[in-house]
Amino acid sequence: MFRLTAILLLGFHFGCAGKSTGSSSSSAGDPYSRAGSESSAERRAGGMLGEGEAATASVSFVAPADGASTGSPVHVEMGVQGMEVKPAGEIVAGAGHHHIIVDGEPIPVGHVVPMDDTHIHFGKGQTETDLELSPGSHTLTLQFADGAHVSYGPDMSTTITVTVEAAAEGAEEATEEATEEATEEATEE
Repeated sequence: MFRLTAILLLGFHFGCAGKSTGSSSSSAGDPYSRAGSESSAERRAGGMLGEGEAATASVSFVAPADGASTGSPVHVEMGVQGMEVKPAGEIVAGAGHHHIIVDGEPIPVGHVVPMDDTHIHFGKGQTETDLELSPGSHTLTLQFADGAHVSYGPDMSTTITVTVEAAAEGAEEATEEATEEATEEATEE
């Protein structure tokens, strides 16, 4: 109980420390900011990488390759170098988890990664997924963030372009038909 009370008091103290009443800056219109907590979030994200770590840490798409043409779902494998993948929830120096931004931009350092259809969170520490994407060209941005989804910034992101090809007309129906025939044959035996 004492520990929880101490954490809450420290959180309140640091949450209030970054606020000023005479500031003319505003975060209105900034979709990535959290009003009143930007400076503490920036300090937290900035302090998570040690001296020299920021220069050597990076993220990468293991698959697909930049410029790939593929069907949907798109199989994505995510990599990180110089940091460790950990589930969301606990803030650990030198660690975080992946986010994929579909047709969007990297998140500025210290800003929380939004949770919507464009910003896909992998807070369980996943390093691969299958994305359902509509036919056409898409950018995929891999963004690394800390345990509270606070972005490590564009330096911990990378963007590729993939082209999703439309499924061949009738291919889906043919697959369903073949599956039904195989099921019938297996049942007859």
